[in-house]
Amino acid sequence: MTVEADGGADEVTSALLTASRLLVAISARSLAAVEDAVTPPQFRLLVVLSAQGPAKLVTLAGLLEVNPSTALRMVDRLAAAGLVDRRASPASGREVRIQLTAAGRAIVGDVTARRRADIAAVVSRMPTEQRRALVAALRAFNDAGGEPPVRNLARLGWT
Repeated sequence: MTVEADGGADEVTSALLTASRLLVAISARSLAAVEDAVTPPQFRLLVVLSAQGPAKLVTLAGLLEVNPSTALRMVDRLAAAGLVDRRASPASGREVRIQLTAAGRAIVGDVTARRRADIAAVVSRMPTEQRRALVAALRAFNDAGGEPPVRNLARLGWT
């Protein structure tokens, strides 16, 4: 298939795969500073709680696309590390909600700040016109993929 025949989809796909490798490398570097405290899946749970707020275990499992037993094991480890806690729901005393502690919020904030700085360094090396084009292209890509925009950059994290 020629570039014209597929509208450049192969070229765009290759470019996005390369960009995804760069983003994964940035993500891995940002987590390296806290790798003794959390694993990547545990960090993902922290990011979900940061964005979502307190949640029931079954809700967390659904958002993480894992079994409730897997989510429970992650929550147990994070609670033991003081990064999340469990509290009775104000709506129902029988319902338990998991939420970030100050230490959990600090880890999300630290890792997010590292990612943001690394990404900003890459972006700053791009010419202004290419930055504008990249923003438009990424918005279109995210729209096509059904990904909602991040409203608060402080909540940005790799999930």
